[in-house]
Amino acid sequence: MAAWQVQDAKARFSEFLDATIKKGPQVVTRRGVETAVLVPIQEWNRLQRAARPSLKALLLSPDTRFENVIPERHKVSRRKMLDLG
Repeated sequence: MAAWQVQDAKARFSEFLDATIKKGPQVVTRRGVETAVLVPIQEWNRLQRAARPSLKALLLSPDTRFENVIPERHKVSRRKMLDLG
């Protein structure tokens, strides 16, 4: 991955974007510290599909989250008592 100083990325944005499309992710540095990454849209979409949903997203989703938490009645097997006598 190539690294671009923020002022170079701003001044030569078209070149920065072309490098991202042709060569893959490009790192942006600010004062020598890696700060951000520009990635091609295909890579971003792949990463988004691979990401697990957050707890907040799961809790706010309209999908049912609690199915089969409580087993249906008479479908639970019970342990038999041992005769120790």
